[in-house]
Amino acid sequence: MDLRCEPFLGSEALARGLMSRHQLRTRYRALFPDVYLSRLAPVSLQQRTVAAWLWSRREATIAGLAAAALHGAKWIDDDVVIELIHSNPRAPAGIRTRRVRLLDGERQLVASRPVTAPARTAFDLGRRGRLGEAVARLDSLTRSTGLSAGDVAELARRHPGARGLRHLESVLELVDPGAESPRETWLRLLLIRSGLPLPRTQVPVRGVDGVPFAYLDLGWEDCMVAVEYEGEHHQTRRLVYANDIRRAEKIERSGWLVVRVVKEDRPVDIVRRARDARRSRLVSAH
Repeated sequence: MDLRCEPFLGSEALARGLMSRHQLRTRYRALFPDVYLSRLAPVSLQQRTVAAWLWSRREATIAGLAAAALHGAKWIDDDVVIELIHSNPRAPAGIRTRRVRLLDGERQLVASRPVTAPARTAFDLGRRGRLGEAVARLDSLTRSTGLSAGDVAELARRHPGARGLRHLESVLELVDPGAESPRETWLRLLLIRSGLPLPRTQVPVRGVDGVPFAYLDLGWEDCMVAVEYEGEHHQTRRLVYANDIRRAEKIERSGWLVVRVVKEDRPVDIVRRARDARRSRLVSAH
């Protein structure tokens, strides 16, 4: 075990003579009961996940958002509660345990630790929370794993009495792995709820040679209108900003009309601008 950067069980380290009690108390911090990490090491979500699993004496299955992160999903905060499928109901602060039965194929090993499989992870996350939040979580998970909504629906059929199935059904109707951030998911859902046609995600913009040189966040190819969310890094990093200007000019020359959105924009204004852009293109086409 690497005691410099990996969580470990203090009782095991003491039993193996790797340190004294004084060293354990002064050089390491307790993340959970009997689980320690060097005071010099940063506490990431991965560190906390490993620590929570060690707290279970390596018996639990990692689930929920912690499992999604291990499968490569992004935009998960380091301080989320670590969810474990484990029989011990008395979890310390920062850990939540659930007693559920996992069916065949609903668990797999990631870095030698048991984790709910992607479809089971999506099944769990898609049945809880606000609709938009659940869609964003599954957008990221499906993007990182190649999981499809059909895979999750198939698993759900094996759990006919589970709570939240109707909510999951609504979430799966809206999941799109093309979203690259929660704000892009939010933007897509805003446009759909406003009654606009379903936009395509990651729309390719092709050069004269037919090779894509850019991909638009959301768009309608029938009228060549796109909507793009501009994150703060687009405005605060000079090189990114300069590249964005050149990219925008090239996209415009290719015939696309792009509605650019920033976080300060009001939802009603975003929808109006998208409607006006579509209307102007559809009118001119006739």
